[in-house]
Parts: sequence; C-alpha cells; structure tokens
Amino acid sequence: MDVDSNIRTYPDIGDRAFGKKGRLIVSIFMNVELYLAATGFLILEGDNLENLFPNVEIDVRGFTIGGRQSFVILVALVILPTVWVDSLSLLSYVSASGVLASAITLGSIFWTGAFDGIGFHQKGTLINWKGIPSAISLYAVCYCAHPVFPTIYPSMKNKRQFSNVLLVCFFLCTFIYTLMAVFGCLMFGSEIQSQITLNLPTQNVSSRMAIYTTLANPITKYALMVTPVVNAIKTKFASRYSKRPFSLLIGTALVISTVVVALVVPFFGYLMSLVGAFFGISSSVILPCLCYLKISGCYRRFGFEAVAILSIVLMGFGVAVIGTYVSLVQIIGHL
Repeated sequence: MDVDSNIRTYPDIGDRAFGKKGRLIVSIFMNVELYLAATGFLILEGDNLENLFPNVEIDVRGFTIGGRQSFVILVALVILPTVWVDSLSLLSYVSASGVLASAITLGSIFWTGAFDGIGFHQKGTLINWKGIPSAISLYAVCYCAHPVFPTIYPSMKNKRQFSNVLLVCFFLCTFIYTLMAVFGCLMFGSEIQSQITLNLPTQNVSSRMAIYTTLANPITKYALMVTPVVNAIKTKFASRYSKRPFSLLIGTALVISTVVVALVVPFFGYLMSLVGAFFGISSSVILPCLCYLKISGCYRRFGFEAVAILSIVLMGFGVAVIGTYVSLVQIIGHL
C-alpha cells in the first residue's frame, strides 16, 4: 500500500498480483471468512446467555422461540446500530473496549479457579490425537485477522506505527490464549466445552463477571469484522444507489442473514474450526504468501526466502484439506 496508493483493500492486493481472478478469489475467501466469524459471535452470545438464563422462551402469536434463539435475535438488535457506523476511527474506540473485556474475562476465570472452589487440579488427556486437526483449525481462527488489516491501515493517523500495532496485538493475543488454555485444562480437564464460560458455575459472582465480559467482547468487534464485507457490497453497487440509505440497508441485511445462519448451524466450536481450516488458512496464510511471491518476484530467484514461503504454503494446504474435512464431518454429524 505504501508503494502503490491505489491499493486500498485486500482484494486490491490480489488484483495487483494475479489480475481480476486474483481479486475475485481473495474477495470470496476474505468476505466469507469475516461473515462466518461474525456469525460465530452470535452463536457464542446465544450459548452463554442461555447458560445464564435457562428456560427462557418467547411466545409470539402461538409460535414459541427457544431461549438460545431468542438471545441470538436480541443480541443482533443490540449490535445493529454499530454496523450502521461508517467511521472506522469511531469503531476503533468501540473495538478497543474488547481488549479490556478480554483481560477482565481472563482475570475472572482465574479468580473462579483459585478462590471459588474449582481449583486447578484436573489432568485429563494431555494430547488427544483425534482432535489435532480441529485444534490447528481453531488456532488458525485465533490469528486470522489479516483480511481486516488493509481496511484498518489507511484509517490510522500514524501509519508508521502499523507494524508495532500488529506486534503488540499478536503478542497480547498469544499471551491471553495461552493462559486461557492452561486455565481451562487445569480447571476442567477433558470435560471442558467449546467455550470455557459454559463450564463455569453461574451462581458465583466471578463466573458471572467472566460470562458478562465474554458477551461484551463480540458486541464490540462485530461491526469491525463485517465492515470490509459491507464496503465490498457498496463498491459493487455504488453507481446504482445513493450511498447512505443503501449502506444502512446492506448492514441491516447482513446482520439478519448472520442471525439466520447462527440459528441453523448452532455449533460454535465446529463452525469456528471450519472457518479457520478453510477460510482462515486460505486468506491469512496461503493467499498472502502467494501474492507476495508474485508481486515481489522472489520466486524467480528461488533462494531461502522463496523456499520458506513455499513451505508455509504447502503446510497451509495440508491444514486446509484435513481441517476442512474433519470440520464438515463434525457439523453434518450434529445437524
């Protein structure tokens, strides 16, 4: 983007590397990944709220809506106004509160284990070989924010700090993920569910704090995740419709569609595994490497850099194929 000011989005990079076909492929993987990740946020919200408030049902003219479904719809209504915001600078402040929420969640879960009677004594199975494909896919989800980076970079006041921002973000994410994994293993062992908050006793104040802050996190990040998708649709139809009303319509339709998917496929862990295996690995590992090889021309020299990048691409293909197969089998088996 520094070299070519015409590059404004991730698909622009695909276009620069491989032409129109590159733009199309990058657009598909990027937008579907972000869309499904946003859907996963709604599933997470519904699961945790149902855990907090069981046996909730809403009756609408004789049609009963279950508790989890009701909560998914309710959370979508709360999120909807954030999707209508066009300014990424404003969204950045909303999203930054998610960092605080993550820290509070981690502290609350530690407090629950240390002082509310659960303890850190479980052992379980250290390595479950059958779960390795799903685990790798979920790891990929944790680090697959790359499609959002080209959208964030132009909106920064000081673009020189971009690399430092990424370094700090990935370090903090790794630190929090590692501690959460250790806490989950020591507190619940092999009985841990796809979301650790579903294992927590809801009568404890610390547990409720962890669940409440977990609920706040997706609400703060949903809009930032779907903004590139909204922008892609607006760009496609920019010449036909006026900007502001059409933007509101797109944002609203996008939220409604994610609600529908969240209600039809209510499996958070399996859906996130699929997102990581197929879309996350493709958009955050394989495609960036291929675009860099093509744009930089280092594949012609075939030195150490080219060999290292090609090795990453081959690893990515392996993870994508195996992880996608396992994830689809798990989803289909639970439908």
